[in-house]
Amino acid sequence: MRTRLKKLSAFSIHVVRTTFLIAACTLPLCGNAQNSLKKSETTAAWPSRPVHILVGFPGGSTPDMSARTLAEPLSKALGQPVIIENRVGASGNIAADLVAKASDDHTLGVVINGNLTSARQLYAKLPYDPARDFAPISLLTTAPLMLVAPASLPGGADFFAAARQAGSQWNYGSVGNGSVAHLGMELIKSRSPGMAPVHIPYSGNPQVVTAMLGGQIQMALIPPGIAMPHIRSGKLRAIGLTGGRSLLAPDVPPLADAGLKNVNLEVWTALIGPARLSKAAQARLAEEVPRIIRDADTRQKLFAQGWQAVGTSPEGLTGRLKDETAILGNIIQTRGIKIE
Repeated sequence: MRTRLKKLSAFSIHVVRTTFLIAACTLPLCGNAQNSLKKSETTAAWPSRPVHILVGFPGGSTPDMSARTLAEPLSKALGQPVIIENRVGASGNIAADLVAKASDDHTLGVVINGNLTSARQLYAKLPYDPARDFAPISLLTTAPLMLVAPASLPGGADFFAAARQAGSQWNYGSVGNGSVAHLGMELIKSRSPGMAPVHIPYSGNPQVVTAMLGGQIQMALIPPGIAMPHIRSGKLRAIGLTGGRSLLAPDVPPLADAGLKNVNLEVWTALIGPARLSKAAQARLAEEVPRIIRDADTRQKLFAQGWQAVGTSPEGLTGRLKDETAILGNIIQTRGIKIE
């Protein structure tokens, strides 16, 4: 009897020890599982209603095209409608300001270089702070700028000779004060002494092209996606590209071939949210947006519109902003550009 009780006692102790060890071993797993579940629930909790993307330029403009290309696949990924709203004005700064002040956790913006880099250095009374008021999400697209002119004007070095002779009798257009197209033209003027066309800002690139076709302006820096259809039709002439050669316009030489060196600028679009955008929203967007932009189908659509797809992390966009703010700031300081 005693032997049987001893065996039972030993068996009971063994069961208790085994149970304890199993529980101890599974505690970290349970903790990890719970953490993963909480993380998943946090991410999945956003969005809870339609997402609005504000664009500060008209329909058909390059930022508008980028936003609309992103909207459909992003809507599928998020399980909510993604609505594009064009809030045109002040070189895109009106829309950027609305994004900065949005508090509904479902408002984003597609912006261009100037809204996040040069605007603070140009506008003494800018209603938002590019460095503090936004949550960077992703650099979406990039493209060189193409200097274009009416087809009636000469090309290459002869164009710049004619521009110098015309002086301030010629005009140039851009998508607004402080835009890369504006600052890029000022850089070109500094690289070609005697060239002095007057700046006329417009609400978007389609309006710039219309003005050029109508004879109101004689030149502009615009993205290849906007320029190429008019160049192929013979209505506009391509003078050259900022930077080097590009697959977006393989037959167009760089401006350096016409004698203008070190004009290395790109136009780009980026997705941002307000600084108060929830961590859940930022995490979800940081996961979905780069994946969508890098998708082969999206890349092809953007390329057809004249864009190189990028799709960076938030950190990648932050790095681009830091570098380009310094580049554009140097142009602003050198040329003494100020906007009231």
